[in-house]
Amino acid sequence: MARPDAEEGATVAPGHPLAKGYLPVPRDAAAGKVSAEQQNGPRAGSLLLNGVPRDNAADLSGALGGPQILLAPEEETQARLLPTDAGEETPGAEGTPLPRTALSTRRFVVLLIFSLYSLVNAFQWIQYSIISNVFQGFYSVSLLHIDWLSMVYMLAYVPLIFPATWLLDTKGLRLTALLGSGLNCLGAWVKCGSVQQHLFWVTMLGQCLCSVAQVFILGLPSHIASVWFGPKEVSTACATAVLGNQLGTAVGFLLPPVLVPNTQNDTVLLAHNISIMFYGTSGVATLLFILTAIAFKEKPPYPPSQAQAAIQDSPPEEYSYKKSIRNLFKNIPFVLLLISYGIMTGAFYSVSTLLNQMILTHYEGEEVNAGRIGLTLVVAGMVGSILCGLWLDYTKTYKQTTLIVYILSFIGMVIFTFTLDLGYIIIVFVTGGILGFFMTGYLPLGFEFAVEITYPESEGTSSGLLNAAAQVFGILFTLAQGKLTTDHGPKAGNIFLCFWMFLGIILTALIKSDLRRHNINIGITNVEIKAVPVDSPVDQKPKTVILSNQPESSI
Repeated sequence: MARPDAEEGATVAPGHPLAKGYLPVPRDAAAGKVSAEQQNGPRAGSLLLNGVPRDNAADLSGALGGPQILLAPEEETQARLLPTDAGEETPGAEGTPLPRTALSTRRFVVLLIFSLYSLVNAFQWIQYSIISNVFQGFYSVSLLHIDWLSMVYMLAYVPLIFPATWLLDTKGLRLTALLGSGLNCLGAWVKCGSVQQHLFWVTMLGQCLCSVAQVFILGLPSHIASVWFGPKEVSTACATAVLGNQLGTAVGFLLPPVLVPNTQNDTVLLAHNISIMFYGTSGVATLLFILTAIAFKEKPPYPPSQAQAAIQDSPPEEYSYKKSIRNLFKNIPFVLLLISYGIMTGAFYSVSTLLNQMILTHYEGEEVNAGRIGLTLVVAGMVGSILCGLWLDYTKTYKQTTLIVYILSFIGMVIFTFTLDLGYIIIVFVTGGILGFFMTGYLPLGFEFAVEITYPESEGTSSGLLNAAAQVFGILFTLAQGKLTTDHGPKAGNIFLCFWMFLGIILTALIKSDLRRHNINIGITNVEIKAVPVDSPVDQKPKTVILSNQPESSI
């Protein structure tokens, strides 16, 4: 009895890793000429082409109405069924087991733990800059010193991204997660020893440790989503993982102005308030490190999708990290996305770092409201991220969605720029929310689009390179916008960002959309192919599905 299509699976001999479950045939083959032998036929599970057993491939001369083709053994494919229940195995062509694709309930625990320690890391990134004037007075340093407490996150990422992604690809997800959570915890505890006015270097050391931890965090959302979640939820899972980092930024905008009010006339009270914030952060980071060590697993027992199964079935010796990097940089659509993603995310980093300075330039004494505006910006972005993730899972329109969100982010930045100095802080709340909804909502779009156009390359590597580009642009934009803001006012700095974001729109429009991972999951490959059900009786009309390349707009 034929099983539903959703429960069918296949294996492929070497030479056709991306054509799982399908038998390539010439384009002029007549429909209905490809079928599968009955179990009581000449050979169980063998394929028939025009009634000729597949084993006699040499006798197919002209059987398909095309030129004679002699298939080598390594070029042959054989369709197979997946077992009904998890844990069962189905022997393959050479007797090798084929695991059933299944979703593990542990995936939600892994996603939650990652999101929480990513939250704490993002909180530590922004906790200084949102009250930059307070820390400037406490440590008696310049504003540039305080800005570097945020920019060190960006600076550390660039040289460390390659060893970090190499570690993820060779040593696995669990070790990478433990390093990220552990270094985040260690950096938080180092900061607890810096609550004295002459110990700015200690707080910088702690922040440097947290910035190294970030290298093992930012590239994981798309990897966790792909390894643990199914095709219908992968984009939402990635958006949720990114959401944790965004929520940390939101908390970083909200809590520091409340926990550490501007009491520079009372240095003892100020030091006490700073220590409360530092020790509280350390306690939470320690708890999350323990939970990571207990509950975080490498991967589920069974792959969640056909695309992930294809990757896991590949022989390990075939993987080369250097070759993977070369492949990514030879991929023109990815290079265009790399630059456009770096521009957008770098602009967000710059706005977040300098938001306090921009607000206080036009609204003196509004440190608390500056934090609330930052909170509004990020919370709106969190909503945007989730909605974008859900939309991608539903439509799979990656390029269209990415381009539209990019354009709307640019419009939001223009509105924010020219309404900042109107004197009504409520307008800044509204425009900041609009800007955040699209600008922060773009982040998971870039991750997921990169995974689609670079499959089967490692998700961690592509995401890591995107983040590296974001850090480079973030440093350059923060320095340039900070200089323009100091010398010519916030409007000049924001116009600078608007120009670059317009360039990013052009680059995004030039990206060729090739949804490789999605095509594998739904059975579309680079050639016209026909699905061959194994258990279709010979005396019945075979259920043949003709699939061909489809542009993204038709999906």
